Amino acid sequence: MQQSTILKSVIFATVAATAAIAQPTASGYLDVFMARVKPDKRPQFDAVAKRVATANRQHKGDNWVAYETVYGESDLVYFVSIRNDFAGIDEGQKAFMSALGAGAGTMLAEMDSYAVNSRSEIRTRRPDLSSNLPADIAALNAVVGKARYLRIVTVRVRPGKAEEFEAELRAIKQAQERQMPGAVSTVSQSGVGQALGTYYITNFGATIAQLQPPKNLPELLGSGGYRRFSDVAANTTTVADIIIARWLPELSNPPEGIAAADPAFWNPKPAPAPRAKPAAKQ
Repeated sequence: MQQSTILKSVIFATVAATAAIAQPTASGYLDVFMARVKPDKRPQFDAVAKRVATANRQHKGDNWVAYETVYGESDLVYFVSIRNDFAGIDEGQKAFMSALGAGAGTMLAEMDSYAVNSRSEIRTRRPDLSSNLPADIAALNAVVGKARYLRIVTVRVRPGKAEEFEAELRAIKQAQERQMPGAVSTVSQSGVGQALGTYYITNFGATIAQLQPPKNLPELLGSGGYRRFSDVAANTTTVADIIIARWLPELSNPPEGIAAADPAFWNPKPAPAPRAKPAAKQ
């Protein structure tokens, strides 16, 4: 009986360890909050967002990275947290509100008053469609943490056409991993808060120049593959939108792994206090 129990324990531990090893990089969910800020209120919005980030840094609150559009609609600011599961959303929100303390409601209401509108969204991360993902999360965090800019392609797929579209994404993934082994591309998919069938394809670069792929799709897929992709895209998608964005470290409280990739960038020092004016001579 004891031997059987020990054997079961060994089997359970082995299965659990195997599952942990097999857990793909960039799995889980992205918890996204987007604010469309009033153009004339952007300085005020940023000032409150900095206070929110500082409070979470100081009191071990929630973690997120923030970015804004550079090419695309102006004054869009995004805050993105990584969640292992939906329970992680509850835990993150609890830590966030706890870090802000008694003034949380007032601070968030002030921040909201500077926005035209806002929305929240849960996106499912799709490592099976992503390209050149590093073997472990630490290496992926290094890619994200060392980047300064993001190129994000948003594609909306027609109802019932997701399977066909994903087949083409997998073809692009295979071609990219074969011909462009250094180009990391992550894919996530709308789950809650956005139209279903919305896909987000993200590339990272230290400069905007690095976001220009060395090969365009016709070169990457070949003439036959590109013709097939074009036909499928025409039948399966409604619109594709591309933006370039940049990280906002001063509005972020990044996870430790991302911050460790470039501590000086992700932990900006507070701006020095302005010098006092000399007293007027009598």
